[in-house]
Amino acid sequence: MAGPWATPEAMRHVARRAEALGYASLWTFQRVLHPVGGPHPPVLDPVLALAHVAGHTDRIRLGTATLCAPFTAPALLAKALTSLDVLSGGRLTVGLGLGWMPEEYAAAGVPYERRGARMGEYLRCLTTLWTQDPAAFAGAFYTVPRAHQQPRPVQRPHPPLLLGATAPPALRRAGRLANGWIASSRHDPTDLAPSIAHVREGAREAGRDPDALQIVVRLIEEPSRDTLARLGAQGVTDVFIDLNLAATPPTLERAERVLEAHAPRD
Repeated sequence: MAGPWATPEAMRHVARRAEALGYASLWTFQRVLHPVGGPHPPVLDPVLALAHVAGHTDRIRLGTATLCAPFTAPALLAKALTSLDVLSGGRLTVGLGLGWMPEEYAAAGVPYERRGARMGEYLRCLTTLWTQDPAAFAGAFYTVPRAHQQPRPVQRPHPPLLLGATAPPALRRAGRLANGWIASSRHDPTDLAPSIAHVREGAREAGRDPDALQIVVRLIEEPSRDTLARLGAQGVTDVFIDLNLAATPPTLERAERVLEAHAPRD
């Protein structure tokens, strides 16, 4: 869903082939702007890209890794994501993050400061919209007057909600408020255990089961079987290969080869 290879035809082909081979999920990411002077491949909107492939698949799950939550008001994001969950038959996993580009915050009209506090409130507002009918929310950053928002998500109480995070307080927030954590492409896949421990600590602090958390890792190059085994030993539950970010420009031919080489065997 990024770069010149992300044509509608290629996206449909990869999605269908992944589903046929037994893969568990397809993932997208968000990039609103690119820094001037840096590499800037075109990037499709992540929710629309998933909606496109949802209509050409039946079983495979659809995930965002990640959406920059503060760029969209909670009620608007809840409406878009609920719509995708309904249209896909309940296949959505929602990964949210804070983003890292001040330019994107400026373009979205959102202050860059107090991002952590904003995210905590955002999650409470989002889950309120998904789980209460009528819903009402009043906070320091977001207000939703008492009202109905229909339809409701297919998945109850709401689609699985994962957070991207790096700092220990944010990692604990993922365990405390979400269903799991998504590591970024900047994380060292050989040293995830300390971050995972913070996520699980947050779950325990909230009286939640740390073993029920989903831990998702993005790899930008093909992993060996040994790499996957080491990730599993650290507590990782899901791995996806993101050729969009690979050092070698992605092609449909390479995607075909990677799909075949790493297809589930059981």
